[in-house]
Amino acid sequence: MPNRKLTIGDNLVVCPADGKVVVIEEVFDEEYFKKQTTADLRFHEPGQCAPEPQPVAGEVVYNQSNKGKYLVAWHPKSSTDNERHSVVIRNSHGEILVKQIAGALARRIVNYLSVGQRTEQSAEMGFIKFGSRVDVLLPSGTKVNVKLNQVVQGGVTVLATW
Repeated sequence: MPNRKLTIGDNLVVCPADGKVVVIEEVFDEEYFKKQTTADLRFHEPGQCAPEPQPVAGEVVYNQSNKGKYLVAWHPKSSTDNERHSVVIRNSHGEILVKQIAGALARRIVNYLSVGQRTEQSAEMGFIKFGSRVDVLLPSGTKVNVKLNQVVQGGVTVLATW
């Protein structure tokens, strides 16, 4: 992580990437939850290759690499059609799904987590070479603390509270 004061808190979900909030909406998750969730979608600036911090402490219960296309990161279908790596972390508050999504330039996703692993909030989760997009799916009813077009810092900005 770049030299910054990290945010830690049991009831906090911190941003797992630097970037800009581009969408906040309810979505139906087909990959893991199989139900309606609150989605907060962020876009990485092109050319970025920064470590991505884990948004919460907990246990990794799902870890899946999915092959796919390399649509531009802002394309509406990039969350479902692009190459991506999805991780679900569970703790006493619930489960969140974090998707590292490759874009037109980003062709390599690195993720250090494995199922059964205990995570520490703001510890490095991995990175996407040359940057792209990270989606975070939260349980319905989670209080989202960011606004559309807000610039956020990974490990620092509070994305949501439970």
